[in-house]
Amino acid sequence: MNQQPAISVAELELDASGAAVGLRAAPGAPEPVPGEVYALVRVDGRPAATVLGRYEEGEDPARVLAALAAARLAESAAPRADAERLAAARGPAEDVVPPRASVVVATRERPASLARALDSLLAQDHPDHELIVVDNAPATSATHDLVTTEYAGRVRYVREDRPGLAAAHNAGVAAAGGEVLAFTDDDVIADPRWLGALAAPFAADPGLGCVTGLILPARLTTPAQILLESHGGFAKGFAPRLYDPARPPADEPLFPFTAGSFGSGANMAFRASALRRAGGFDPATGTGTPAKGGDDLYAFVAVLAAGHRLRYTPDALVWHHHRETWQDLRNQAYGYGAGLTAYLTATLVRRPALLPALLARVPRGLAHARTMTAGRGAADGDGVPGEHGTRHHPWPTSLSRLERRGMLYGPVGYLKARLSPGAPR
Repeated sequence: MNQQPAISVAELELDASGAAVGLRAAPGAPEPVPGEVYALVRVDGRPAATVLGRYEEGEDPARVLAALAAARLAESAAPRADAERLAAARGPAEDVVPPRASVVVATRERPASLARALDSLLAQDHPDHELIVVDNAPATSATHDLVTTEYAGRVRYVREDRPGLAAAHNAGVAAAGGEVLAFTDDDVIADPRWLGALAAPFAADPGLGCVTGLILPARLTTPAQILLESHGGFAKGFAPRLYDPARPPADEPLFPFTAGSFGSGANMAFRASALRRAGGFDPATGTGTPAKGGDDLYAFVAVLAAGHRLRYTPDALVWHHHRETWQDLRNQAYGYGAGLTAYLTATLVRRPALLPALLARVPRGLAHARTMTAGRGAADGDGVPGEHGTRHHPWPTSLSRLERRGMLYGPVGYLKARLSPGAPR
């Protein structure tokens, strides 16, 4: 993998007129330095776009990036006739009181990154929430010691000895008392408004079963991090969206089986009653099991299949620390593929009534499926460090091959996890 300079990650604040109010490093990132800068653009505090720009020594980076942001926002501005529709899609008004929430963080042997995540979660502006750490198949007492000493009285500790992210999440669900159950990872920093923005839509829409949010990179310091983000990373763009099983989206022919477009497990919340009625997470899926992933995708489809709506809101933001090495990226590519087909297998094993619906969608969805591993296209197609197929950061064919190999393995991995000793049937 070719070496390339690090990209600074920052936040650019604009007022309602588009004037730059300030530029600061993203949470957990070093201060920007001359060179390339990847910036989240906020307008009156709300995430609105990302831009990638370059400034030289002696230039004002805020001014350089503000000019790029103005062009970006003008390009993405909706026609005036669509303003009311977009306002409705964005979700509830800011004065809506979000319901009581439980935040579940599953972790294993990463106390340093966990502490960073917990510090951000303790700074949330949500008025009524609890924090639960699930220590998954621990090999040492490091996580227990951290939570019960440094965070005693502020964070609850739960131990789950069965390995796997879904099993850990189910343990968190069993322990949680909130009306809304939010999930994030131990390698994120949550924006102070994250939980409020993630939970408030449930108060405004009784039929809502799940909400997902925006995930941006906390650092872009290694080639692997830059490559992943340049092909979409975990971001789903800045356009709010409502997925309603009663009104399937015309642009997603495999809906609801294209669960990867809905969001990611590092930033998701469920109405507790809906998730529990759907049976929670399938414990034979997820990182830490032979299936290698798919726990979040399974839960999204399970809740949608039960008739609940799913909302994506970019106002709910977390900053994710991408894995740093080339081998990490190889593992992720394989895991993405395996998790995709493992979750589909889990869905059909546990919900065989959905098989006719999936088969009916296959003819129209074949073209979509063929593009899933061609490259990690960025949501909204803008503001990312590079583009697929260009000289900037081309996606290696070896990673696409690994992802396809993972797809072939996924059903096998799921069945291995289902048949492992002690696994629930």
